Amino acid sequence: MNTTRSGHPALTRPDGTPLRVLVVDDDPDLAEVLSGALRYEGWQVRTAGDGAAALTEARELMPDAVVLDVMLPDTDGFAVLRSLHTVKADVCVLFLTARDAVEDRIAGITAGGDDYVTKPFSLEEVVARLRGLLRRAGMARQLDEGPRLIVGDLVMDEEAREVTRAGQLIELSPTEFELLRFLMRNPRRVLSKAQILDRVWSYDFGGRAHVVELYISYLRKKVDAGREPMIHTVRGAGYVLKPVTS
Repeated sequence: MNTTRSGHPALTRPDGTPLRVLVVDDDPDLAEVLSGALRYEGWQVRTAGDGAAALTEARELMPDAVVLDVMLPDTDGFAVLRSLHTVKADVCVLFLTARDAVEDRIAGITAGGDDYVTKPFSLEEVVARLRGLLRRAGMARQLDEGPRLIVGDLVMDEEAREVTRAGQLIELSPTEFELLRFLMRNPRRVLSKAQILDRVWSYDFGGRAHVVELYISYLRKKVDAGREPMIHTVRGAGYVLKPVTS
């Protein structure tokens, strides 16, 4: 089994690159301790001490997850989260706060946060919460799973060239398989028709959008038939594969 120095099963992004995490806290000592624990997971980590710096770092890093303190010197974490979502809409957010009132928890989730940890907390708890968030969002995979891509209940075994959803086998043509693989390697990311043509059909965009539309319709009939849809059209932008949220 592939494990990190912390002993946990290693997690990476679906494409095999390190997960990217931004830690935002105005306590430099706490930020450094958190960063060290996350780097022990093999992840790429940056820190910021206030809201303005957090947005600057987020634009450069494009993080998969943000550990975000609610109380910051220039603003609050809820305002930072709203701005972060304009930078990367699908980022996972774990709020940190010394306040444990029910109202604060509700405010954090309402603002778009995914989870909430009150100070004092254990590093192990923060790491475990982040690992769970990233797995559930389809933004991470475990290295010992082998050549598999997982987005929600959709699983692709690249070596066996098998696809299942909720355990049910889905038969795909070679082109459908390649198209779905591209979508699954970029979960929650809007992919343009030009990008899809270049990656799946290996030629430049030039009036062939109907080919993408046709094969997206084929995939929908197989992947989404009778289920909550995972393949979505973003008008004027392209297509995105997102796990179904319960």
